[in-house]
Amino acid sequence: MKEQLANIKSEALAAFGAVDTPAALDELRVKYLGKKGELTAVLKQMGKLSAEERPAMGQLANEVRAALEEAIETSARKLEAAALEAKLKAEALDVTVPGRAPKQGHKHPMYRALDEIKDIFVGMGFTVLDGPEVELAELNFDRLNAEEGHPSRDWSDTFYFDEDSRVMLRSQTSPMQVRAMDTMPLPIRIIAPGRVYRKDEVDATHSPMFHQVEGMVIDKNVTMADLKGTLNLLAEELFGKGTITRFRPHHFPFTEPSCEMDVQCHKCGGAGCPTCKGEGWIELLGAGMIHPNVLRMASIDPEEWSGWAFGMGLERTAMRRFKIADLRLIFENDVRFLEQF
Repeated sequence: MKEQLANIKSEALAAFGAVDTPAALDELRVKYLGKKGELTAVLKQMGKLSAEERPAMGQLANEVRAALEEAIETSARKLEAAALEAKLKAEALDVTVPGRAPKQGHKHPMYRALDEIKDIFVGMGFTVLDGPEVELAELNFDRLNAEEGHPSRDWSDTFYFDEDSRVMLRSQTSPMQVRAMDTMPLPIRIIAPGRVYRKDEVDATHSPMFHQVEGMVIDKNVTMADLKGTLNLLAEELFGKGTITRFRPHHFPFTEPSCEMDVQCHKCGGAGCPTCKGEGWIELLGAGMIHPNVLRMASIDPEEWSGWAFGMGLERTAMRRFKIADLRLIFENDVRFLEQF
């Protein structure tokens, strides 16, 4: 038995030292140390030994088992290290190969137009304000001289949060006029960009969610001529010298007199096309002189102070600025479209 154990140890250690795969190592482990392995078969013969021989053979057998188990662990570590080294070589990076340059993003065309608008007005001494999109009807309508029964207050036109029609998604940025008059010292020059919401059907020039830029000036001796001069300057700065505009009489409850300003359609040059619905013009903004009632509700004396205000659609401005034919392109996030800017 002593000779058998020595042979098993010698053969096994040689086999474990030469093994080259984890699978082959496992097969050798089973061959020598498994339930039907060669060492196990020898150990089953221990019962045939005399009482004097058993302790010595038992100790020898344990030494052989320990040697084989240590050899298995050593071979397993070598195989693992070899596999890791092979993997690192296979996955090695050639640092001399030029890398891929990261793709740079850029501003959305609508926000490019907004930045240009801000720059223009800040250069004229205006302050840029931000306000809440969830608004009180008191500020969105009442304080802007739009009393109960005005069509714009109807549930078919406005998104309300409560049955009392007091809390709503603002339908215009005009409440920022009221907030400015309540909190800022006179004179006031502000613009207030932001999202607004109306129940409009989606088409080439309309969306239920869109963006406006509100503008307001309150000072002494402000006239309609100041309003028209400022807006014409804005149009030329945005769209280029010689931009053709027109002012049309209109009615807004919070301005008197009121007007709308159009710019000539960039798509057809005034001839008429689907973008301008055949009119040759695209409405850009509504404006007018601030109604005396609006000033009084803010405790501003209309006999001493006067002012003008406007609200312009940011999407339509971007359409005109970058010659975009359909407003829906601005919201669809099509990379093929956005990459053009």
